[in-house]
Amino acid sequence: MKKKLSLFFKFFNFYIAAILMAACISEDERPDNPTGNFEALWQIIDEHYCFFDYKQHEYGLDWQEVYNKYKVRVNEKMTEVQLFEVLCDMLAELRDGHVNLSTSYDIGRYWTWQEAYPKNFSDSLSRIYMGTDYKIASGLRYKVLDDNIGYIRYESCQDPIGEGNLDDVLSYFALCRGIIIDIRNNGGGDLTNAEKLAARFVHEKTLVGYMQHKTGKGHQDFSDMEPQYLEPSSNIRWHKSVCVLTNRSVFSAANEFTSMMHALPDVKIVGDHTGGGSGMPMSSSLPNGWSVRYSACPMYDKDKQQTEFGIEPDYNVQLTDEDTAKGLDTIIEAARKLLRE
Repeated sequence: MKKKLSLFFKFFNFYIAAILMAACISEDERPDNPTGNFEALWQIIDEHYCFFDYKQHEYGLDWQEVYNKYKVRVNEKMTEVQLFEVLCDMLAELRDGHVNLSTSYDIGRYWTWQEAYPKNFSDSLSRIYMGTDYKIASGLRYKVLDDNIGYIRYESCQDPIGEGNLDDVLSYFALCRGIIIDIRNNGGGDLTNAEKLAARFVHEKTLVGYMQHKTGKGHQDFSDMEPQYLEPSSNIRWHKSVCVLTNRSVFSAANEFTSMMHALPDVKIVGDHTGGGSGMPMSSSLPNGWSVRYSACPMYDKDKQQTEFGIEPDYNVQLTDEDTAKGLDTIIEAARKLLRE
């Protein structure tokens, strides 16, 4: 039987081609001075960024107007630090957490997608629920709560998960009435880990989203939407209800995990809106050697809707001061109630 390829490997050749294309941008023709670096950065984003039309529709982004706005702030007498500030301010106009400008002394970033909202997660409450008797299976921490509901805490998609780990966790939860998967504060990482975990909750090949590829330098130059399917794992799978807990700090691969799980019938998303980050990132360099990362391939949910600005939960629940004072996590308690019912 043909071995299933993950999303990452399925598009591996495309990514290599895209990286090479990005690396071949003619920034070498720009001089290594403030104006040259500004022009190179603006051009890289103009030709390769993937959300111009969407963000123009959402909040009126006009990349040419951005050029005009920031060009006047650049001059040949400015310091390196001043140039870095101007370039970071320009990139922030994209409102994209996947867009970063990196130097040896700082990383420019746009984190308003999480910093401008309530956290809806408490380390102190997490320690109360986890106690000291929880189990650890690679990147997963897990235990059975006192109402016979399994609880999994997955903090980062950078943390690897083995198939054996997942078999052991699901076997341990065999008699539980349901599972809570808490991915709050999961800022993403390796998409294959998100895929591997989600495959334990699907029982037939299921459409979970779409992807496009950039095909040219124009803002509308994209391939057709390509359907993305989640294949069921050939190992132990879960057949009961699941609640996935989210907050604004759920981003990138964790956002995609939320999107995949949202497409499944026995799964409810509980908590706050996710942070988003649905563009596959690529990187290039400026004449002065600074590295710029940007979203290059847009991904959509099963209904062909953008998730770049996050996913709305099925049940929007916020932590309350009253519950926190009692040592209760309002979002976990809401999920437990749903699973008990």
